[in-house]
Amino acid sequence: MESQSSKTVLSLDSEAVFSLKDGINFKKSPDDGKCYIIYKENGELKACKNQCKHQGGLFIKDIEDLDGRTVRCTKHYWKLNVSTMQYVNPPDSFTQDELDVVMTDEGGLQLVEVIVWDPWLADPQDPQELQEGEVTVTYLTHACMELQLGGKKMIFDPWLTGPAFARGWWLLHEPPADSMERLCMADLIYISHMHSDHLSYPTLKSLSATRPDVPIYVGDTSRPVFWMLEKRQVQLTNINVVPFGIWQNIDEHLRFMILKDEVHPELDTCIIVEYKGHMILNTVDCTRPNYGRLPHNVDLMMSDFAGGASGFPMTFSGGKYTESWKADFIKNERKKLMNYKAQLVKSLQPKIYCPFAGYFVEAHPSDRYIKETNTKNKAEELNALIKKSAPGITTWTPKPGAVLDLALALMSPSRKAITDPPSGTNIYKDSWDFDLYVDELNRAITAEIFKHKSWIQFYYIWAGFKNYNLVVRVIETDEDFIPIANGYNYLVDFMDLSFPTQRPTREHPYEEIKNRIGVMRHVVKNGLLWDDLYIGFQNRLSREPDVYHHRFWNHFQTELPVTGPDWDLFLQQVPSYQRSAEPQGIQTESVSASTFLEKADCTVS
Repeated sequence: MESQSSKTVLSLDSEAVFSLKDGINFKKSPDDGKCYIIYKENGELKACKNQCKHQGGLFIKDIEDLDGRTVRCTKHYWKLNVSTMQYVNPPDSFTQDELDVVMTDEGGLQLVEVIVWDPWLADPQDPQELQEGEVTVTYLTHACMELQLGGKKMIFDPWLTGPAFARGWWLLHEPPADSMERLCMADLIYISHMHSDHLSYPTLKSLSATRPDVPIYVGDTSRPVFWMLEKRQVQLTNINVVPFGIWQNIDEHLRFMILKDEVHPELDTCIIVEYKGHMILNTVDCTRPNYGRLPHNVDLMMSDFAGGASGFPMTFSGGKYTESWKADFIKNERKKLMNYKAQLVKSLQPKIYCPFAGYFVEAHPSDRYIKETNTKNKAEELNALIKKSAPGITTWTPKPGAVLDLALALMSPSRKAITDPPSGTNIYKDSWDFDLYVDELNRAITAEIFKHKSWIQFYYIWAGFKNYNLVVRVIETDEDFIPIANGYNYLVDFMDLSFPTQRPTREHPYEEIKNRIGVMRHVVKNGLLWDDLYIGFQNRLSREPDVYHHRFWNHFQTELPVTGPDWDLFLQQVPSYQRSAEPQGIQTESVSASTFLEKADCTVS
């Protein structure tokens, strides 16, 4: 089978070609209604789909562009320079995929798309009849599902205990009481990506105490999923990194295939599980899985749905970021996401659809503002929207412990295929071990390295981000984001990786980032990605101008070195006189930091 093919997505006759104006031309296919952009300059033509690479939004003319080269996405206001096919907002981010422009002998043109072969079509299997109870899907919590596939049990993304993203996310649903036992009895586990609501080290630590050799499968992402395994001191001995787009055979009836995300190939993956020819598709958190090409008519499809998995705009202040602007933005974004998910499900036509991977809550009392502001989509509302536009698709709003029997679901819509948890089951969590996990984070506050202000230079040199015109002020704060007196408050100029006492006189973008001291020092000390701060709502940000600096955030969220800072080496290099001298200018380990620990009521060793 060929690895790729091509198809004509739009044809224009010679008259339509002659009428193309210089600059941007929007065209719509009369065959399927899909939209395209053709850019003309000096007789040369470029073309692309009218679809933003971020989350599939439609482009319109950018009224701020006087040169006629830029289009603006209607979803998140990303901007694409069609003359170069480079996104200019955010700057230094993505490149748009071009379509081939083929001129015909009659003076017309064709836009041709190169189509990568769909890998799941390799060695196709005809569906076999399933027996009742042969294939069941049990929802445990958030993105964690247990699949009974004949004689094998497979579990997706086990987050069963503890927080995610430092201390920002907590489980909304109470997992069934035997969830950890189920996990320990699994024949195989799939972990989609390294975010801590999917790769939960507190959960895996409990697993490793009983089943360190359980087979765990992850995709071959550019940043290894388990890059922190040794640092976390979790003993798992059977981690399997598999290539994308190749069937992994488990037994004669069961196989799976992992696919990568186009927008975040370093991070996100999704999975197709097939048993006796019946497919289950789990797209997890992927923005554009497998370049937007997915199998149609699968038996069961699962995806995220809720939104709210970002600090934007709740953690931003200044300029337009008023409470009313935030509320309107969040409302509109959630609506766009819901419509996008409903349209995706309608286009793929699965027999059954289940929204999941969005059941988290900002439960810690200090994050009450985020909890109240960060409204999320409801699974019931998405399923109602899908039923309205695609009534032939069965929808499932899962509850912890609920079981879907695939054979019954496929056999007859009138048969009861879903078994709800027993009456009286506690669906929602009402208590969390806040102190246990917050105390662990706050232990970093009194680490030896922070007694010496030179840790700042050591850390950012290790981080390796420079040659970028951006100045950032980082401020350590208490729980309420009030700067701590004598805490660290410093500038980093990423143009030359210097640490000035004042902002430079040259023209430069500027960001101010206030971080909760315990989380920031924990992240620095352990060389963690800044997702714990940003996605975990542990900072507050302002910026001038109001531009998203993709290169900066992408580096600190996905591209930090996989080997953490060598703090032992750092302490060896600190001059002995500096160990007892109080740093000048920037201070730390003060009475105020100690007071913060006392207020947080945590024990520091």
